[in-house]
Amino acid sequence: MTAALTRALRRHWLLALLVLAGLALRIVTQLAYRPALLYIDSFRYLDDVGVFHPGGINPVGYEWFLWPLLGIGGLTGVAVVQHLLGIGIGVGVYVLLRRFGVREWLAALAAAPVLLDAYQLQIEQLIMSDLLFQVLLLIAVYLLCWWGPPTPKVAALAGGVLALSVMVRSVGLTLVLPAALFVLLATGLRPRGGWRPRLIATGALVAGFGAAVLVYALYGAVVAGKFGVGGSGGGGVLFGRAAVVAQCDELDLTREEQLLCPDEPHEVREQLGIDFYLHLWDVTANVESLLPEGTDVAAAQRSLARKVVLNQPLDIAGGVARDFFKGFAPTRTQAVGDVPLDRWQFQLDYPMFAPDWYVHEWAELYDGGGLHADRDLASFLRGYQLGGGYTPGLLLGGALLLAGAAVLGAGRARRSGLRAVTLLPAGMVTTSLLTASVMEFSWRYQLPGLVLIPLAGALGATAIFGRPEATRRQPRTTPSEESQMLTTFPDEVDRDALDEYASRYGEHRFAPVVVLIAAYNEEESIGEVLDAIPGRSCDLDIDTLVVVDGAKDRTAEVSLDHGARTCVAPTNRGQGAALRLGYRLAAQRGARYVITTDADGQYDIAELPKLLQPLIDDRADFVSGSRRLGSNERPALVRRIGTHVFAWVVTGLTRQKITDTSFGFRGMRVEVPNSVTLQQPQYQSSELLVGLLSHGYRVLEQPMRMLQRTAGESKKGSSLSYGYRYAKVVLGTWWRERRSTGPVPAAETISERPAAVAD
Repeated sequence: MTAALTRALRRHWLLALLVLAGLALRIVTQLAYRPALLYIDSFRYLDDVGVFHPGGINPVGYEWFLWPLLGIGGLTGVAVVQHLLGIGIGVGVYVLLRRFGVREWLAALAAAPVLLDAYQLQIEQLIMSDLLFQVLLLIAVYLLCWWGPPTPKVAALAGGVLALSVMVRSVGLTLVLPAALFVLLATGLRPRGGWRPRLIATGALVAGFGAAVLVYALYGAVVAGKFGVGGSGGGGVLFGRAAVVAQCDELDLTREEQLLCPDEPHEVREQLGIDFYLHLWDVTANVESLLPEGTDVAAAQRSLARKVVLNQPLDIAGGVARDFFKGFAPTRTQAVGDVPLDRWQFQLDYPMFAPDWYVHEWAELYDGGGLHADRDLASFLRGYQLGGGYTPGLLLGGALLLAGAAVLGAGRARRSGLRAVTLLPAGMVTTSLLTASVMEFSWRYQLPGLVLIPLAGALGATAIFGRPEATRRQPRTTPSEESQMLTTFPDEVDRDALDEYASRYGEHRFAPVVVLIAAYNEEESIGEVLDAIPGRSCDLDIDTLVVVDGAKDRTAEVSLDHGARTCVAPTNRGQGAALRLGYRLAAQRGARYVITTDADGQYDIAELPKLLQPLIDDRADFVSGSRRLGSNERPALVRRIGTHVFAWVVTGLTRQKITDTSFGFRGMRVEVPNSVTLQQPQYQSSELLVGLLSHGYRVLEQPMRMLQRTAGESKKGSSLSYGYRYAKVVLGTWWRERRSTGPVPAAETISERPAAVAD
C-alpha cells in the first residue's frame, strides 16, 4: 500500500503539490472565519431547512444538502464538507482529463483554479449553494463521457443530475441543451446503429431531466401554490435588466406597468444597477405606495419586462453580452451598477449582512458559540486574494477559445476523438454563464467557469496539438527518423480506415483497456475468440477493437456481429500495419492499456490478468507471454528451435534476458507502441520488442500457454522464409535503434529495469 502510494505521488507530483497547497489554504480559511461565513441568501437557506418551502426565491435543493450536515456538525461541519468537496472537484478534473489522455502537467494546471482560487475558497466558506452546483455539474460531465457515449440509462441518470442542479440553482435549467447536443453528436454507439441510438439516448437524457424537474415543479404547486423551480423574484429574471434600460415614455404600458417603470434617468438607473431593481426596489414598502390595492405586482413586472424585450431587443442583448464578457476581464473589477465585488472578498473583520443579533442567533443555534474572525489569518487571505490569488479572466477566455477551436476541428482535433468531449464542458459553462448574465452580472456567478473552462481548455489543447506519445520515457529519435515516422502514419489507407471508423462510431471513447486484434481472412475463428474476451478484468472495463486488414471474407461482418469495435482497412498491408493503426486509434480515443492477441485462438484469454495487473501495479511498461516459461502445444521442431535462437539473439543484442520474442499475447501502456518506430508490415512483434528495449522501457515476461490454431492457416509462409525475414527484422531494428539512441547501458537496463521475470 505504501509503495503504491509512493509511486502515485511520484507520478502525480504536481497535482499532489497543488492539492497540498489547496488544503492548506482551506485550513487557514476555516480558522480565519468561524464557524462559517453567512451571506444574505444564507439566512433564507437556514430559515427553510426542515421546512423545504419551494415557493421562495431560491430552490430548496441546497437545503436538502444542509439538513443532515447541520444536524451532525453545525455550520462548521457544512464549511468543512464544502472545502473537502472543493478539493474533490480539483482531483476530479485531473482524473477526468487523464482519462482522456491529457498530459499530467496540463491536467494538474487545469485543476489549479478550483484548488487555489481565493474566490473559490471564499464561496466554500459561505453557507451558499454555489459549491454544490459546481459538484453536480462535474458529476453530470463524468456520467456523460467517462464510459464513452452514454447508454440511455446513463443518459437518463445524467439528466436527473442536471435536474438536481436546477433544484440547487435555477440557472441550471438551460444546461440540458448543451448536454443533449453532446449526446446527440457523441453517441456513435453500436455497429450499424445510425441515428436511432443517438436519438434514444438524447431522448432519455431529456426525459430524465424533464421528469425530475416536473416532479419538483408539481411539488411547488402543491405545497406553495407556485408551479416552477424558483427564481430571482416574483417579477422574473429579466425585470431588473428591463427596468434599467426601459424607455418608459415610448412604450405602450398599462397603468400598473407605467407605475412600475422607474422614474430615474437612465444614468441614475445604471448607477443603482440591476441588483437594486431586482431585489431591493421590489419590496412591499415600495410597491404598495405605487400600485393600486390588489395589483398582481409579479404579473405586472413580467409584463413590463416582456414589452421591453420586444421593443428594445438590442438594449437587452447588448447588456447581456457586456455582462457575459465581464467575466473574462484580466483582473477582478467592479463596474458601475454591478453587484458589489467585496461581497466575494475576504474581509479583515467578520462581514455582517444582517443585524448583528440576528447573525449571532444562527451561530448560537447550530454551533453553540458566536462568530469570530482571526484578523491575522484574515489579513493573509485578503492579501492573497487581492494580490493575484485568483484565475485571470484572460486565461479563462483563452482556454474557452481554445476549446471552441477544437470543437470546430482545428489542428489535429478532427481526428482526435475529443471534439464532442470538449464540447460538453465548453457548452455547459458557456450556457451557464450566459444564462446568469441574462439576469445580472456577479463574480459569484462566474465560479462554474473555474471548474469547466480549464477542463474544456485542456481537452481542447490536447485535441488540437495531440496527445503525448509517451508520458514517461520519450524515444530519442533523429530528425530523419522523426520524418520517417510521420510519413509512416497515417497513410492513405489509414485515413480511409479512420474516416470509415468515425462515420460508424462517431466520437466514442474506449474503456481503459482495449483488446486489439489484427485480422485478415479469419471469419472461421474470430467469433469464438471475441466471445471469450471478458467485459471486465482487474477491476477495469474492457473494449475489443478489431482492425480488419483488407480481408476478402466476412471477417468484418463477424466482428461486428460479435459486438467488437471494428476498423476496416480497405487494403491488405500486413499485421504490422494493422496493429499500428489499432495502437493509434486506441490512444486517440482514450484507452490506457492495449492488449494484443491473435484472431486464430492460439492464446488463452483467461490469462489476460497476467498481462494487465503488472501494468496497473506499475511494475512494467510492457508485458509479454512466453511459451518457453509456460507451455506450447505440439510445436514444430523448426519453430521451436527458432524460438530459442531468436530469444538468444535478442538477449545478446540488447543485453536483457528474453525467452520468447514473438508471443502475440501482450499488454502495454497505450503510449508505448506509439513512441517507437514501427515500419514492418508483417513481423512487427520483434520490431516492437527490440525497439522498446532499446529505449529502456520495462519489459516483463509471464509464463503462458501457446495453443493450437482453432481454424484457418498461418499467413507466415514456410519456416525457412519466415526465419530469414524474422532475422532480418530483428537485426535491422537493432541496428536502426542503436544508431539513433546509442547503446543502452547494461547497468541501468538490467538492474533498474529488469527485462525478464518469471512469476
